Amino acid sequence: MKIRDFNIVVSGDVCVNLLFWQINNEYISDLNWQQYPHIYNRTVEGESLLLAKLVALSTGANVISPKIDYAKDHLPKGLLSSTIQLGLFPATSKDKDRNKVYRVKEFLGFTEILFNDPQLFPIIDDDKNASMVILDDENNGFNNNEEFWPSALKEPGNHPTIIYKMDDPSKSTKLWKHLEQFHMENTIVVINGDDLRSKEVNISKNLSWERTALDFVWQIKNNPTLTFLSKCNHLIVPLGLEGAIYYYRNKGEAKSQLYFLTYAFEGDFIKETQGKMYGLTSCFVAGLAKSVALGKLKDRSLDKSIDDGIREGITAAQKYFMYGFGKNIVENIFPNPLIFSEGENDFIYKEYIQDVQVPSLSNPNCQSCWYIIKDKSSTNLAEIAYDIVKNGEESALEYIPIAQFGKLKTVDRDEFEAYKSIKNLMSEYVLSKNTVRPLSIAVFGTPGSGKSFGVTEVASCVAPNLIEKLDFNLSQFQTLSDLIISFHKIRDISLVGKIPLVFFDEFDSTFEKKLGWLKYFLAPMQDGIFREDNSIHPIGKAIFVFAGGTSSTFKEFCGEDIENKTEYREFFKEFQSAKGPDFISRLRGYVNILGPNQTDERWDQLFIIRRAMLLRSLLEHKVPHLINERGEAQIDKGVLRALLKVSRYKHESRSMEAILEMSRLTNAKKWEQSYLPPKDQLRLHVDEDEFFRHLMRDEFFNEKVEQLSVALNYSYIMIHKSKDEVDLSPDKYWMALSEGQKNSIRDHIRHIPDILYKVYYDLISVSEKEKPEIIEFTEKELNILAKYEHEYWLMKKKETDFSMPSWDSLSNDSKDKIIDYVKCWPKILANANFKIERLKFACYCESHLKFV
Repeated sequence: MKIRDFNIVVSGDVCVNLLFWQINNEYISDLNWQQYPHIYNRTVEGESLLLAKLVALSTGANVISPKIDYAKDHLPKGLLSSTIQLGLFPATSKDKDRNKVYRVKEFLGFTEILFNDPQLFPIIDDDKNASMVILDDENNGFNNNEEFWPSALKEPGNHPTIIYKMDDPSKSTKLWKHLEQFHMENTIVVINGDDLRSKEVNISKNLSWERTALDFVWQIKNNPTLTFLSKCNHLIVPLGLEGAIYYYRNKGEAKSQLYFLTYAFEGDFIKETQGKMYGLTSCFVAGLAKSVALGKLKDRSLDKSIDDGIREGITAAQKYFMYGFGKNIVENIFPNPLIFSEGENDFIYKEYIQDVQVPSLSNPNCQSCWYIIKDKSSTNLAEIAYDIVKNGEESALEYIPIAQFGKLKTVDRDEFEAYKSIKNLMSEYVLSKNTVRPLSIAVFGTPGSGKSFGVTEVASCVAPNLIEKLDFNLSQFQTLSDLIISFHKIRDISLVGKIPLVFFDEFDSTFEKKLGWLKYFLAPMQDGIFREDNSIHPIGKAIFVFAGGTSSTFKEFCGEDIENKTEYREFFKEFQSAKGPDFISRLRGYVNILGPNQTDERWDQLFIIRRAMLLRSLLEHKVPHLINERGEAQIDKGVLRALLKVSRYKHESRSMEAILEMSRLTNAKKWEQSYLPPKDQLRLHVDEDEFFRHLMRDEFFNEKVEQLSVALNYSYIMIHKSKDEVDLSPDKYWMALSEGQKNSIRDHIRHIPDILYKVYYDLISVSEKEKPEIIEFTEKELNILAKYEHEYWLMKKKETDFSMPSWDSLSNDSKDKIIDYVKCWPKILANANFKIERLKFACYCESHLKFV
C-alpha cells in the first residue's frame, strides 16, 4: 500500500485569511497614483483548510477535507475571515543576513459575522473507513456540531488514529466527550504551550528546559484544570519552535518525555525583528502526521511514530517560519513544499532534537536539582569536565542545553535560570515607554566569581547599542557627596538617550554603620529621583545593579541562612534598622553567581563543569597556540586534573587565570607540569599541597604499584586457599612469582582507577599524616566491579590465546571469590595513602543515584 492511497480526513473550524501588503516606490513627487505605495492582496486558507494543505504536503497521502471556493469576489455567507498585514522581514536572525521574506506584520482582526456563529462546512467525499483523522478545534463551533464531524468518528466499531489539535482546552464540549468515550486509546491530543498558559496553567517559559518540564509535570498532576487531559494516552505540548513535551501512559503509569534543542530555549528562535507567522502549530501537526501515517503503513508502534513525529514537527515548524510567504508572494508557493523535505543545506535536522525523560519528583527539594546534563550523559561529571577542556564545549556538550549570553556560556541550570530572568526583566524595561524609575537588580557572589562580567554580557544581548556601563565601588566612597556625583553621571548618560547600566559594587559595605548605604538608594530606586541640597533631580531610565561585597548569596544578605532563632532576631533587628526590607522590596530580581568554587557540598555538583568551561575559555583566549587544528587542548593530564579537582580557588576565577598567567607557556607546545609556577606562588591561589597531590597522582600511584601488587596478590592467595595452606609472608609469595606474572599483576593494579570510575569513584592521593576512611562498596557496586575485574582478566587471557569463561558462565562460588577480592581494595589502597572518593553527581537525591 502506497501512502498516496492512504486516506486522511482533515476537518474542523474553517477560516480564510485576507493578506495585504504594500510595495513602496522610491519617489513620491505628487498626487499621481503611480507614485504612491501599491497595495496588493490575496485570500489564503486558514485553520483546518491550511492544516489540510499542510498535511497533504507532508504526507503525500489522499487528504479529504472541506473545500471552499474563496477565489471568487464573494466569500460564502458566514465564512470566518481575518485580515492580516504582511511586511518584509529578515529571513534569519543572523546580523549579516540581507535576505528578506514576507511574514505577518500585524493581525488586524476578524470580519464581523452578524447574528450567527461562524459557518461550518461539510467534508467533501468523506470516508467512513479512513485510517487517520485530524481535527482542528479553534472553539468556533465545530466541537459541538456533530453534523460536520468526520464519519469515521461516528461509525460504530471504527477506531482510526486521531490527531486532535485543541486551541481552547475544555472537557465540556461534545467532541471531547465523544472522543473520551470511544476513541481515547488512539487519540493524540496536541495543545500549544501558550494555549495551556492562557488557561491559568503556570508553566515557566524561557528559563530552562528542566524548569519548564518539571512545571508541566506538576501541573498535569495537581491542577484541576488539567485533570481531564491527565487521562490522555497521548498528549503533546509544543513549546515554541524549540521543544515539546510528550505525556503518555505506559501500562497505566503516566510519563513525560521532553524534546528540546540544546542551543535554544522556548521562544529563542523568533526574534522581535523577524515578524510573526500564523499556522505554526498546524505545521507541527502536519509533521507529526507524516510520521504517524508512515508508522501505520509500516506497522510501527504508535509511541515510536510519535517520537519521530515530534522531531518532524519541530523541524517543519521552524522551516515554515523561516520560509514565511516567500520573497515574492505572487510568484512563491505558500506553504513552501521544502518545509517537509530534508536538504543538504538545511539549518535544522531531526537529529538536532534531543529527548530526555522528565522525572516525577515527589521530593520538593529535588525540583531544582534535576539536570539534563546527568540524564543525557553516560559518563560522570569529571569525565565530562575533562572532555570540555580537551575538546571544547561543542564536542563535549553536544547533547546538553547550553545558555549563551554574549561571551558568557553556562550549562548550570541555576545560573542560566537566574540570567534568563534578569534578561527578561531588562528586555521588558528597555521596551517600556513610560518608565519613571530605574530597574533594580542585585548580584551576589564571592570576589572573583565574575559578577560584573555575567550581568554585562546579559545586558549586551538585550540592547548593545543603547546600554552604557558605569562602575562605582561604594567601599571607596568617603561621603554622601560621592554618591550624589555618581547620580549626576548616571543622569548625564540618560539625558543623551542611552540607558546607563550602573554597577554599585560592594553596596553592602559599611557607611556610618553596617549596610549604611541602603537608605540612600530608596528614593532613587522607588521614585527615580535624587536630592542635592534643596534640589530634586530625576535620574531617568537606568538599570541599577547592586553587587554584593560582603554577602556571597541573596540568602546570606537577608539572613535567611541563619538557623539559630536568637541570632536571626538580632540580625533582623539590625537589618530592619538599616532599611534592608525596604531595599529588598524595590529589587526586581537577583542572581547568585556561582563561580568555579563549590558553593554547597551536597547540592552544587556542577562546579567542576563550570571550572572546565572557564579553563577552556582561558586557554582559547590567552594561550590559543596550545589548541591544535582539531580543537584539542594540549595539556598534561595531571595539570588538568589538579586544576579541575583542587578543592578551592582562593580568589575564584582570578586565581585560575593567575595560575595560567604564572605558568611559562609563551613558547610551550603543551602545558606540561614543569611549566607550572613553584609552590610558593601557587600558595597564593590554592592549597599547594593538595594541588600537587592531584597533579602527581599518577606518579604517586606508580610509586606504590609494587606495594599494592604485593598486598593484593596476598589477598588473592588468602581468598583462594584455606588459612592452613597460607604459610608464607606476603613478600615471600610475591618473590615466588615469575617476572611475567609480576608484570601482569602490576598492569592490573594500574587499571584499578579506571575500574573504580565505572561505579563513579575516584582515587585520591593523600598525605602520610592523613588516615583515609576505608569505605565499603554496596552490593550493587561490588557486582559491577567484580564483573569489570573479570572482564579485564578475560581480555588479558584472550591476548595469550588462553580460554576463560565469561562472567555469566561463572559459578556462584567463582563470582563470590572475585567479589571477596574486590572487597579488599579499599583497605589495601588506604594503607598506601589513597582515598576512594565518590565522583560528583548533579543531584544526591536517592532517585538520581545510580549506585545506592
